Amino acid sequence: KRARKQQPELCLFAVAMRVAGQKRGISSLEEYLAKQPSLRGTLQDSSACEGLKGLAEEQVRICQRQVEAMDSVKHGAELAIEECQHQFHNRRWNCSTLQGLQVFGTRESAFIHAISSAGVAFAVTQACSRGDLPASWTLSLSFPGFQWSGCSDNLSYGIAFSQAFVDNPERSRGVSSSRALMNLHNNEAGRKVKLVPCVECKCHGVSGSCEVRTCWKAMPPFRKVGNVLKEKFEGATEVHPKRVGSRKLLVPKSSRFKPYTAHDLVYLVASPDFCDRDPHSGVFGTSGRQCNRTSHAMDGCELLCCGRGFRTAQAERVERCSCKFHWCCSVKCKQCHHLVEVHTCR
Repeated sequence: KRARKQQPELCLFAVAMRVAGQKRGISSLEEYLAKQPSLRGTLQDSSACEGLKGLAEEQVRICQRQVEAMDSVKHGAELAIEECQHQFHNRRWNCSTLQGLQVFGTRESAFIHAISSAGVAFAVTQACSRGDLPASWTLSLSFPGFQWSGCSDNLSYGIAFSQAFVDNPERSRGVSSSRALMNLHNNEAGRKVKLVPCVECKCHGVSGSCEVRTCWKAMPPFRKVGNVLKEKFEGATEVHPKRVGSRKLLVPKSSRFKPYTAHDLVYLVASPDFCDRDPHSGVFGTSGRQCNRTSHAMDGCELLCCGRGFRTAQAERVERCSCKFHWCCSVKCKQCHHLVEVHTCR
């Protein structure tokens, strides 16, 4: 559709978590896991894995073999939801909830699969790096070409766990459906976000001198993953299924579109406008959303309110002001009250 930027060499990587149970909505599993207070406390033994809602049969088995990893899966789900809401906070679809969202095959579902996939691998890698997961683990994946031995290679293990856990529901149903092909591609695109090892250092010495320096490898902020995938959301390619010999492939819907790569997001159907509430599709609409009267971008009142107009009201805002440093060592501030205009969509 438009020239794509070269894949940035960011200090990040992608993660994998797939949603099981399509009828429950494309992200109900993420929200369910994210809302659990602690899976480490819930899953006292492997038999409790069967009680987790939305898991496919093989995901239950992975949970039973590696109960300790499920808190990382929960953390990955939390990262994915938080990042989705940050990236889309000023859009008509603002990712305020994923529960029950039924817009399958759209750009939005492509982003959800990629960012969720990216969250679990990220969280599992973090847990491996901190030593929270047993180093003796061996994960035998259910599809050929992969055999990773525990956390000896943190990044590889995080990606492998993501592939095994997130992709399994699609692979268990076979990849003959267009939606399965799309979801698997976008899961992998999330994992394709490149990782360049980040090195952080701290200096030790008198008065801040760097006589001795301690350095370590650190995980990058997950925000970088979200930024890359948001760019890919904007440049996603619309595709349709095509039979090539005995294989079913997804190809660009128009010959004018540039062929997509393994790093790009793809989608099958155009998105709804998300303007009006549609409980059947899990769409909240934009009525009541706060908008920016002076902006001409998507957060502006004209676009965000879908031409319905907006209401203006005054609200009191309390902020810290007149802050002073007191020796030693505190900062004391006053509270300032002032009125601001707030605009909300009709």
